[in-house]
Amino acid sequence: MADIDQAKQVLREKAWRRLIDGGGAPADSYGKIPGFYGTQATAERLAELDEWQQATTIKANPDWAQLPIRTRALEDGKLLYMAVPRMASLEPFFLLDPETLTVPAGEAAEKKGAAQVAQRVGVDAMRPIDIVVCGSVAVNRSGARIGKGAGYSDLEVALLVEAGLVTESTVIVAPVHALQVVEDEIPETEHDFSVDYIVTPDEVIRCTNRRRPPGLVWDDLTAEKIAAIPVLAAQRHAR
Repeated sequence: MADIDQAKQVLREKAWRRLIDGGGAPADSYGKIPGFYGTQATAERLAELDEWQQATTIKANPDWAQLPIRTRALEDGKLLYMAVPRMASLEPFFLLDPETLTVPAGEAAEKKGAAQVAQRVGVDAMRPIDIVVCGSVAVNRSGARIGKGAGYSDLEVALLVEAGLVTESTVIVAPVHALQVVEDEIPETEHDFSVDYIVTPDEVIRCTNRRRPPGLVWDDLTAEKIAAIPVLAAQRHAR
């Protein structure tokens, strides 16, 4: 596991440098899920997919890079689940319902806006997810991805798989800049998931190497990680 983690970190460093040096994102994107240039165009391209048009429920990360997609989801009348940053709640998702919003979609879709107007929900109060939108540092054309290394995207998806809310019919999408699409092989472990589509400002790439975790992989979680995430601590206690 340590060797895989080290290999992933090398790929992250390479991807951040390539993206920033290539003019695809601001210099302060280093160490983060990059707020790449072209996020609005990426949201528009994603909205053209049949899967998006047919979807009624979207789950997205709270990263700045996905703000135009979260906004578009609400504007298109879709129920939006947005992860609470760092899953720091027993109810680790914000529920944003376009039919009951009291502020503009763009404001509600921001982290601060969601914290003020959204209801927090646990998996027991959620509907099945049609599309998962995940932040990524790098992806390859097989669909393998890496985030910034904190592991929250993997945990969110695993939690939803375990609850039966992310299924084989759920589509997972990585919106990224073209410079984040790499040729490198990205190592994967049991808790990793792959994406079905990579969406850049200029193209949509369909990936065929579908991979989903079986649910929460407890053996891969440290005691510190479990203690830091209330919903995991509660589930471990129940076990």
